[in-house]
Amino acid sequence: MKLLVAGLVCLLLAACGRPVPVAQEAFVFGTRVEVQVAGVSEAAGHAALGEVLREFDRLHRSYHAWQPSELTALNEALAGGKSHSVSDELAGFIRTAQDLSQRSENLFDPALGKLVALWGFHTDDFKPVLPDAEALKSLIAVKPSSADLVIAGNTVSSKNSAVALDFGGYLKGVALDRAAALLKARGIRNALINIGGNVLAMGSKDGNKGEIPWRVGIRHPRIELAGEGVLATLELRDGEAIGTSGDYQRYFELDGRRYSHLIDPRSGEPAQGTQALTVLIPPGPDAGMRSDVLTKPLFIASDRWRELARRLEVTQVLRVDVQGRIYVTAAMQGRLHFEQDGLNVKLVQ
Repeated sequence: MKLLVAGLVCLLLAACGRPVPVAQEAFVFGTRVEVQVAGVSEAAGHAALGEVLREFDRLHRSYHAWQPSELTALNEALAGGKSHSVSDELAGFIRTAQDLSQRSENLFDPALGKLVALWGFHTDDFKPVLPDAEALKSLIAVKPSSADLVIAGNTVSSKNSAVALDFGGYLKGVALDRAAALLKARGIRNALINIGGNVLAMGSKDGNKGEIPWRVGIRHPRIELAGEGVLATLELRDGEAIGTSGDYQRYFELDGRRYSHLIDPRSGEPAQGTQALTVLIPPGPDAGMRSDVLTKPLFIASDRWRELARRLEVTQVLRVDVQGRIYVTAAMQGRLHFEQDGLNVKLVQ
């Protein structure tokens, strides 16, 4: 059975006579979520999955960018030039985001919430309309940045009232790591967590046997050109996470041009040089978060993606540029099985 979800396609290859993982689905973070656990009883599996999905819902509600939440309360205060007290969790998120923004040459910056909203992506039903030119020019001129945020204990303030946080490119990865921690606390060692194409693997699909790895597929960014829509597949090892950013996830088209939700902070406009970019992150306590965050600056960097990947210490990358050309790092090449013949894949050192 093949399940197509956002940037990745989880290939659920259940063999006859083998135990089938316990799975639950939900719609959270504006996308489809599926969590599977293996090697446990159905009752234990559903209990664990229920806890994970409740945590996803809590994160989604607490840090929603445009529905009332702790995050919108902070953004309202910042817009009014006021300081605001936040939870320990949110303060930690902001500190981590500031560090990642600085390391990524500010191409990942969750402080661009007002730009995202101006382009019409603070809704689940966006329309093919360009933002008001003067409003866009004014917002770009004041250069909102997470570097403008000052955190003193749990009190957050900003010298720039145009700053508005949007964790849409960060929170799904945090949720992957949170899910893995919750499952491990229950003694579960085999699971596949898929949040809209950001995927983290634990153990194997057949539980403690360890004979059947979790297998996922990377979606072709132009699915109409790719038969069943899968560009490549690979087997995920224990603790690895994989994430994709693509211009096909949240976008509109106008006058033959595609505008996606991936905003370039330098121009204030949707990035144009890349169709999709996938990273594979080795095991670690923040592998999920890194798989979500690090695709964004590499996507936006366009032709400079390799230089930035080295700086961010990301070695396993697959990129499809705006012309549909495919680039793969040497470390990633050996992990991939391309599903189509005749693809022009360029190896990048």
